[in-house]
Amino acid sequence: MSDPTARAATLLKEHRASIDRLDAILVYTLAERFKHTQSVGRLKAEHDLPPSDPAREASQIERLERLAREADLDPEFARKFLNFVIAEVIRHHETFLP
Repeated sequence: MSDPTARAATLLKEHRASIDRLDAILVYTLAERFKHTQSVGRLKAEHDLPPSDPAREASQIERLERLAREADLDPEFARKFLNFVIAEVIRHHETFLP
C-alpha cells in the first residue's frame, strides 16, 4: 500500500469511528427525547388534551429549519426528520388514549 493510500485508509478509519460515536449520541439523545415525550403523552391523556398540538409542531419545525441553516444542514432534511419524529411521538401519545 502506498503512503497516500495508507493515509487515506487511516483517515477513513478515523472518520468512521467519529460517525459511529455520533450515531451512538443520536440514539441515546432520541431515547432521552422519547422518555420526555412519553411523559408528555401521559400528562395529555390524564388531562384529556389532544395527542397532537399543530401550533407547537409548526413552531418546532420552523425552529429546527432555522437551526439546520445555522448548522449548514439541509433544512428540508431537518424538516423531514422532525416530521418523522413528531409522527412517532403522536403515535405514542395515542396509545395513552382510553
